[in-house]
Amino acid sequence: MTMAMWCVLVAVLAPYLLSVAARSQARRADYMDDPRAYSDQLLGWQRRAHLAHLNAFEAVPGFAAAVLIAEFVQAPRTPVDALALAFIALRAAHAACYIADKPIWRSHAWRLGMLCVIGLFVVAAIGGRS
Repeated sequence: MTMAMWCVLVAVLAPYLLSVAARSQARRADYMDDPRAYSDQLLGWQRRAHLAHLNAFEAVPGFAAAVLIAEFVQAPRTPVDALALAFIALRAAHAACYIADKPIWRSHAWRLGMLCVIGLFVVAAIGGRS
C-alpha cells in the first residue's frame, strides 16, 4: 500500500479516536444505553472533542475519493503522498484546535485540509494517466 492509502486508513480511524477522547471521563454505563443522548449532554473540551469527531467523519469521503482517484489514474507518487500526509497533519491540527477552543486556527486548518483534497484532484487531473 502507498503512503496515501495508509493516510486514508488514518482518516477513517480518526473519528473513533476523537469519540474515545470525548467519553474519556465517563463510565461505560453512562453512555452505552443511549450514546447520542449522552453526547448531547457533554460540556467543555469533551463537547468540542465530540464535535471534532463528527467533523472528522465528514472529512473522510472527499479525502478517500481524492486519494483513490489519484491512485487509479497513477498520479505522480510524491505529490500525492505529500498532500495526503499534509491532510492528515492538518486534520490533527483541526481536532487539536477544536478541543483547545481555538476557532480561528481550527478554521484555517480545515481550509488548508480542503485545499489538500482539491490538490489531490488537481494532481490526478494533470499528472495522471488516463
